[in-house]
Amino acid sequence: MTIFDTVWWVLRRVIDIGIVWMIFYYILKNFKNNVKMSLLIKGVLVIVIVKLISDYVGFTTVGWILEYVIEWGPLALIIIFQPEIRGALEQLGRSQLLGRHKILTVDEREKMVYEIIQAVDYCRKARIGALIVIERDISLSDYIDKAKGLYADLTNELLISIFFPNNPLHDGAVIIQGNRISCAGAVFPTSNNIKLNKRLGTRHRAALGIAEETDALSIVVSEETGRISIAVKGELFYNLSLDDARMMLIDELRPKAVDEDAESDIDNEEEIYEENN
Repeated sequence: MTIFDTVWWVLRRVIDIGIVWMIFYYILKNFKNNVKMSLLIKGVLVIVIVKLISDYVGFTTVGWILEYVIEWGPLALIIIFQPEIRGALEQLGRSQLLGRHKILTVDEREKMVYEIIQAVDYCRKARIGALIVIERDISLSDYIDKAKGLYADLTNELLISIFFPNNPLHDGAVIIQGNRISCAGAVFPTSNNIKLNKRLGTRHRAALGIAEETDALSIVVSEETGRISIAVKGELFYNLSLDDARMMLIDELRPKAVDEDAESDIDNEEEIYEENN
């Protein structure tokens, strides 16, 4: 075997392992972002663990039942959880290798948060309902295509005008990609979470619904109370103060992996915001 053959053999193995690693990484990443699929995976793990314990202890009846569950379980799961599995595969297809928010500089992220908070502050004082959704790693192109395309610079004046009463687009959501408004009037699936307060309206349920299906960041202003809420990672943080909402946006929009220089820049974001405010 020549040196070239040896190098090619090693290179093929590295590429092979790298492809498998990437596949598992994106599958697990999308499962983590999908709350329903995460619960499904946890349930399967619980069944497997109970089966192992029953075999070790010698629980014959429990082990016999679980054998049938494990044998026929995959088919039952595909049938019962077909919508969730389809949604997870759609998420995988919509996933982006690099989230749009990652390309923003510190100044761009600071300006983005400033404009959103200014609009949210106006809306809460004027009791104007608003739903602002920020795209991250998982693409929202399916919802953008069905909404009214704008692709405009992100400003608090534009956000306020979109959600102003009697505007035809005020009932839908605004989707932000990077530091630009991609569309308005977007419609999202509402959450079926039984723990959600029944008094919360469609905006809150839509914000939580998109946060359960994707890694998007949703900001809601209640039309009735003016209260601010943020939905992220399948959770709804209700009745936040303006400062808490700002801090949460800054934290969530930070790049997941940064070098030391970038970290020092990120730590200065709050100071930059205070200076401009």
